[in-house]
Amino acid sequence: MRVSSRGTVDPFIVMDVMSRAAEWEAQGRRIIHMEVGQPSTPAPAAAREALKAALDQESLGYALSLGIAPLRERIARLYGEWYDVDLNPERVVVTTGSSGAFLLSFAALFDAGDKVGIGAPGYPSYLQLLKASNLDPVVIETAAEARYQPRPADLAGRGLSGLMLASPGNPSGTMLSRPALSELMAEARAQGISVISDEIYHGLHYEERAVSALEVSDECYVINSFSKYFSMTGWRVGWMVVPEDHVRTVERLAQHMFICAPTASQVAALAALDAREELEANRAVYAANRALLLRELPQAGFTKIAPPDGGFYIYADVGDMTGDSLAFAREILDKAGVAVTPGLDFDKARGARTLRFSYAGSTADMEEGMARLKSFMQARAVA
Repeated sequence: MRVSSRGTVDPFIVMDVMSRAAEWEAQGRRIIHMEVGQPSTPAPAAAREALKAALDQESLGYALSLGIAPLRERIARLYGEWYDVDLNPERVVVTTGSSGAFLLSFAALFDAGDKVGIGAPGYPSYLQLLKASNLDPVVIETAAEARYQPRPADLAGRGLSGLMLASPGNPSGTMLSRPALSELMAEARAQGISVISDEIYHGLHYEERAVSALEVSDECYVINSFSKYFSMTGWRVGWMVVPEDHVRTVERLAQHMFICAPTASQVAALAALDAREELEANRAVYAANRALLLRELPQAGFTKIAPPDGGFYIYADVGDMTGDSLAFAREILDKAGVAVTPGLDFDKARGARTLRFSYAGSTADMEEGMARLKSFMQARAVA
């Protein structure tokens, strides 16, 4: 049977790393997971309790395609709390994770063949979902001196209809300052480029907070998720904020593409938004882990790293150690029992010389992982 060209997408290499790690674990070996981009903590206790109560009292059938009203209203209030933005709840669309929001954004904003700019290194699913949507992804190779973020000059002469931004970024963890974000969005507006801002790591900052695109302009799509700061990866619930005159377009698409985000997850998400004490305790763990890796990675030999402002990743240039990050990551896994992600997932052109380290696990695991990495690198140096 014929397969469409749109369906020919690349594998997600980190999933292959996880599979190899699982093989070792099936043999009884303890693996330290520094490859996976998900919190090691469960959903907040209040979220789990809210769902338990709802299971006894509600049918949890279909919700409205835009999401349950209390959740949309509470998300709108979050923008006042975090960014001092007065947001109309009618602009909030609850989605099936951030992935559902990406698909809705691409369908609402672009026609087949339109060019959409994405930074490299960057989240690999941008590229693959754009291809699967019959759009033309235009990779913008960002530079370390630009903190692996696009600059206004990068938009010139590319014929872009859209631009994906991510701050904090994955895999780099770097953020756009308010002036940098304002300049980028002004240049995009001048060129008629629609901006989609991926803000799923907001809340996970360690010095200055992340700036939302909504602080700069209402003429953009903003995407967020309960997966990262709210520790709800498997619940598959996120949201997007769109201009008021786009709400009905997105609603119609959501009705046909998804019907609605999982109602049970929406109930839990509503309660999670008020679990601040527990969520901030999680962030304190990530902050300790970040400090640990920033201290210990250079001691292990990983000295060329992006400044991780937010999220829970550190991106390292390992070009002085290898030209094959896939093989290097496998060597680290097989010999040290530490799973890390090759940069090929994030940058097709330069990723063979980079690795991503996730510090989303427990501090004890991060300490063990760094001890193993240092021993491995010492042995490798004298081999």
